[in-house]
Amino acid sequence: MTELYTRYPALLGCKEDIEAASALLMECAKNGGKILLCGNGGSCADADHIAGELLKSFVLRREPSEEEKEKLRAANPENAEFLIENLQRGIPAVSLPSLCAVNTAYINDAEPSMVYGQLVYALGRPGDVVLGLSTSGNSKNVVYAMQVAKAMGLKTIALTGAKESKLSDLCTCTVKVPETETYKVQELHLPVYHHLCLELEETLFGE
Repeated sequence: MTELYTRYPALLGCKEDIEAASALLMECAKNGGKILLCGNGGSCADADHIAGELLKSFVLRREPSEEEKEKLRAANPENAEFLIENLQRGIPAVSLPSLCAVNTAYINDAEPSMVYGQLVYALGRPGDVVLGLSTSGNSKNVVYAMQVAKAMGLKTIALTGAKESKLSDLCTCTVKVPETETYKVQELHLPVYHHLCLELEETLFGE
């Protein structure tokens, strides 16, 4: 997909890392893994946004496979067609900051900066990918999550700003968009993760 770089030529310098991130996510999804997402503030909203694009149809209609349709018909003969019409295949993804009850319980009971590390420790399994967003690349809770993921053998992707950071030293792949001011970094993160989601969807569910 060249449209990303036509619309956002500033991202051409990140092309190799964006393609590496796409390959990691593709391998995860094809092998039945899940994507764990985390960030703070605007990046927390981005984590939720990414999960939303993955768990349901984004651009393509992701109707159930023929095998899944037959299972739905066998199990629910009375309303199978309604279920089939409305279900959309998803790519397993969890936005860690959206788990409000466990997040607030952990922050209240334990070390707040370890909250995402705890969730990666509890939810992460071989083959999963942790994707963290941090405009500085140094957000403590995201860094700790990546340290836990590394110890567990999980692949890790970071979306950061242009500067070298703790995440760029730590992660399997880091996409460093060419901005340093927080809102400008976030403005470039959005087309990057939309591109990643589109590539996943096209590969997994395209004709």
